[in-house]
Amino acid sequence: MYLIQSVLVSDEVVRRQFACNLAACHGACCWKGDYGAPLTAEELPILDEIYARVAPRLSPAGRAAIAERGRYHYDEELGEYVTPLVAGGPCAYMTLDRGGTAHCGLEAAYNAGEIPWRKPISCHLYPIRVKPLPGIDSEALNYDRWDICSAACSKGEREGVRVYEFARDALLRRYGQDWYDELAAAVAHAGAGTGAAE
Repeated sequence: MYLIQSVLVSDEVVRRQFACNLAACHGACCWKGDYGAPLTAEELPILDEIYARVAPRLSPAGRAAIAERGRYHYDEELGEYVTPLVAGGPCAYMTLDRGGTAHCGLEAAYNAGEIPWRKPISCHLYPIRVKPLPGIDSEALNYDRWDICSAACSKGEREGVRVYEFARDALLRRYGQDWYDELAAAVAHAGAGTGAAE
């Protein structure tokens, strides 16, 4: 475990290897699972503000699910806000390209310069999951294992990419450059970057 500016980072985040392989999984994380993407309190008004600009990029089924359930809703079981699902399956914000690969409609709008916000940080950080640590105003970062990501694990092993390296842009977005540099230095000092730390 690494303690970086009050954030606990699990050993698996720095030891495990991972690199998304869309050619193999076709973006299955957008349509598999029992819940929508977790959202922070800060992200809710952002979704409200940008939705009109994103809606034209979404599928009719996605727009219908959002009209029925809202742009987000509170999940009692999870204890947090999430994006709605289409009939218990795909995220309502998911789109498909001509080859059948899933993409995020929010991210597509961001990449086209239509909105200033990329996508929920929970999606951007994946396979890292953030767990709040109540009472100490901190949080823990854990590696989330999911069988649909087996091709990503294999690709990460081939390319020598660690989870925290794969998620670099998302970690910078959430914690900043100084935080990431401190994590990278701690990993290098411990030898985890070469697989020496277990």
